[in-house]
Amino acid sequence: MELAMSNGRLRPFASGDRASLAELANEERIWRNLTDLFPNPYGLDNADEWIERCVQEGEPTRNFAIEVDGRLVGAIGLDLLDGEKAGVGNVGYWVGVDFWNRGIATEALRALVEYVVASFPIRRLQATVFGWNPASGRVLEKCGFILEGRFPNAIVKGGDVTDELVYGLVPNR
Repeated sequence: MELAMSNGRLRPFASGDRASLAELANEERIWRNLTDLFPNPYGLDNADEWIERCVQEGEPTRNFAIEVDGRLVGAIGLDLLDGEKAGVGNVGYWVGVDFWNRGIATEALRALVEYVVASFPIRRLQATVFGWNPASGRVLEKCGFILEGRFPNAIVKGGDVTDELVYGLVPNR
């Protein structure tokens, strides 16, 4: 499954992404804005584990490589919740530091949202942003997400405390 973007495409991860993924993800500025499930440092073994996880996921694809000009530049994905939250999906994304401020994350999120709404029984999408990362909030807002809540001092990352911002999107509403 591939999804077109105006400036690139979203595609499944492949074994050939190993070195590029490790290089891009092994950046403290990326790690600083993601959950602690994202390792730091990020090495080739981490890239192998992530690619294998994505391959095992099967169809429909939920995690994509972001590619621009034939080059891996980041990742974006969907985590489907279950139980009482069935029909809710968490979205997450990151773009390599050298590719910031080019609209890549916004285009990737637009493509992902369109695909998710068409492919999954979703009634709500949501995303969490660390308070010190307003750029990520702007990406979400450009894609129709609304800031629904700010939880003061809810995040501790690298020894620093910040707010947790929760954004939501209810499709077709």
